[in-house]
Amino acid sequence: MQLLPTLCFLFLQLLPRGGDASASHSNPHRSAPHWLPATATWYGSPEGDGSSGGACGYGSLVDVKPFKARVGAVSPLLFKNGEGCGACYKVRCLDKSICSKRAVTIIVTDQSPSGPSARAKHTHFDLSGAAFGHLAIPGHSGIIRNRGLISLLYRRTACKYREKNIAFHVNAGSTAYWLSLLIEYEDGEGDIGSMHIRQAGSKEWIAMKHIWGANWCIVGGPLKGPLSVKLTTLSNNKTLSAADVIPKKWVPKATYTSRLNFSPVL
Repeated sequence: MQLLPTLCFLFLQLLPRGGDASASHSNPHRSAPHWLPATATWYGSPEGDGSSGGACGYGSLVDVKPFKARVGAVSPLLFKNGEGCGACYKVRCLDKSICSKRAVTIIVTDQSPSGPSARAKHTHFDLSGAAFGHLAIPGHSGIIRNRGLISLLYRRTACKYREKNIAFHVNAGSTAYWLSLLIEYEDGEGDIGSMHIRQAGSKEWIAMKHIWGANWCIVGGPLKGPLSVKLTTLSNNKTLSAADVIPKKWVPKATYTSRLNFSPVL
């Protein structure tokens, strides 16, 4: 996306001088322990994975496991201007005549574009056709999809990516003077509230800027690799540092996997 370097530069210009993007959040975003009311519908093909990519920027990852069939677009209340990307929720519907008692776990990969989701205080999910169908008792997936809009309950849950560690995808167009990273596979809270980068031979952590979805960037340099990355979760300010995860000779469009992850609990 050609606009990414410009967006990153403009956002950095808006940061307060001397400000630190790692400042603690006085946080209204902590995970909710109880079931809460919402509405839901579905999109894409009836047995499909929902969007192709979505507003979080995960691209083709939404079509394969562990995202596959667990895709969810959410209203602004949960999307949080993209900082809610990667968070996981359990959802279950309420009509006992067609709904299973089991809950379905979804991953926030997209933002709901319209309808009830446009109201800031209304919680709404647009689920993949497959996830929506899984809410039904066996044999009733077609019936529940024909309902279109349903009432359900939801609650925050820990993300669990089995045998996956946090990965950093270097976005197309990145250079030694402009670096943009997409964060993938965060266990636990799933959301990211701040992100810092440290160059080779330095002790200074430099704040990156959230630009859209699960994408972060930094303008400056030339950046000297290998690069270490520090993540802080949005919900509970948990911190994790991946040392030298971006190699010295990194390339755009490559994905670099760390050796660690957050605890898979909230």
